[in-house]
Amino acid sequence: MDVMILAIIFIVYIFALVFVGYYAYKKTNSSEDFMIAGKDTHPFIMAMSYGATFISTAAIVGFGGVAGQYGMSVLWLAFLNIIIGVFIAFVFLGKRTRRMGHSLGSLTFPEFLGKRFDSKFIHYASGLIIFCAMPLYAAVVLIGAARFLESSLLIDFSIALLILSIIITFYVLFGGIRGVMYTDALQGTIMVIAMVFLLVFVYWILGGVDTANTALTNMVNLYPADSIATGGTGWTAFPQFGTPFWWSLVSSTLIGVGIGVLAQPSLIVRFMTVKSDKELNRSVLIGGIFIAIMPTTAYIVGSLSNVYFYDKLGKIAVDVVGGNIDKIIPTFITMALPEWFVYIFLLSLIAAAMSTISSQLHTQGTAFGVDIYGTIREKSKQKLDQVSISRIGILIAIILALVMAFSLPGSVVALGTSLFFEICAAAFLPVFLGALYWKGITRPGAIAGILSGTFVSLFWLIFVFKKTAVGIGLCKFILGVETLLPAAPWPFIDVMLIAVPISALFTIVVSLLTKPPAQEVIDKAFKNIDKKGSDA
Repeated sequence: MDVMILAIIFIVYIFALVFVGYYAYKKTNSSEDFMIAGKDTHPFIMAMSYGATFISTAAIVGFGGVAGQYGMSVLWLAFLNIIIGVFIAFVFLGKRTRRMGHSLGSLTFPEFLGKRFDSKFIHYASGLIIFCAMPLYAAVVLIGAARFLESSLLIDFSIALLILSIIITFYVLFGGIRGVMYTDALQGTIMVIAMVFLLVFVYWILGGVDTANTALTNMVNLYPADSIATGGTGWTAFPQFGTPFWWSLVSSTLIGVGIGVLAQPSLIVRFMTVKSDKELNRSVLIGGIFIAIMPTTAYIVGSLSNVYFYDKLGKIAVDVVGGNIDKIIPTFITMALPEWFVYIFLLSLIAAAMSTISSQLHTQGTAFGVDIYGTIREKSKQKLDQVSISRIGILIAIILALVMAFSLPGSVVALGTSLFFEICAAAFLPVFLGALYWKGITRPGAIAGILSGTFVSLFWLIFVFKKTAVGIGLCKFILGVETLLPAAPWPFIDVMLIAVPISALFTIVVSLLTKPPAQEVIDKAFKNIDKKGSDA
């Protein structure tokens, strides 16, 4: 590997980030600028930032590795990402979120919920949940990028984590969400170019689309025995209905991530950064194309890596990397593609990691400064403290992410992503949908929904869901069993299928049994929702 070429590429890249971050810093003059970019973000920047935040190294390395182990059935997730993560999110949730958020004067997602239900407790509790849960997601994204640096550049994993953390923290601290979104747009463009080339090149070296896919189908006799035992049927086939494999794929990966995206705080806040519905309408196509390219390519390449590895080494992908599926994509790229593309892909992977982590750090920082600290300060002092305390929160957030990144086991990137998406969905999705569409939802109903979703999801993860219950070990330590419900399919049913319905039930029942919300609270939240015109 030519160190000089690599150094030049990275110097140019870092210079571009510094320039964009400085430009964002010069345009950040208020709390509103730091939190929601002054509500005047360009549609291209908003869409690319949304997509780059959504699709991280977790999708490329983590779920690409899952595809390398289990096959192309993961492609259904890409379909859900487009339909739910972009179209439904922008058209049915984004417009109402933007209008309601602007009416309420919200700067963060927890503040949006707190003001919608006129509740400081909801504001504080939502911020606390986000600040405590998000380090897991940030950590696995850091791990994904650091693993590629480790595989391709032979950089020590720990040093790679530190380098990434320092660069990202710098421009988030000073540029706020403008710095995050502007650099996201730059990084997202790099990611798209790299992934389009990757998809074309991989099919070319494997003899074309039909040849490559047929070769993968014909490798069914090499499909991992443990996957077949749990319901797998091959690299290009869907697992048997109702088997542990089916439940894991459908509930954890497809539903957990595909639907859980609707309740992601770092994505929801982007709807409040644009001036009108026109910008959201223009963003849908851009975001849809971005999401269609990024995960689809990662999942196809991950699956087809088996064809390449078996042809060159006589082993399937998971055996080549010694069982750590987080190394499948990095190892394949390093071995199969020309050296110059390794540089470009490394750049795109780091861009994917930095774009997502920067958004996570900003979300955690504002949760700390505005939603946690801000709610316990006197109102007259709160505004003075928002930006500076949020910056302290950003520093705490990156430290927590680093600690977790050093502590987590291998093959954790995809699982960690799913868990965070699902915890957020369990805590916020029913209440968020109710806030947008149901005027009858009450403050006690919203509180009941958030708390029930949070506690049920934590209970299920610790005591029932086998992947996490065994890893955490608390159930075994307290009760002497790995999971409370060992009979199939319970240990394989994901938390989202249990916790989200319970949260929705509590939200609805408690709202129906408690005093309706005050009319002035409803009027304030919905005053712009039903107005005609895209600038409402």
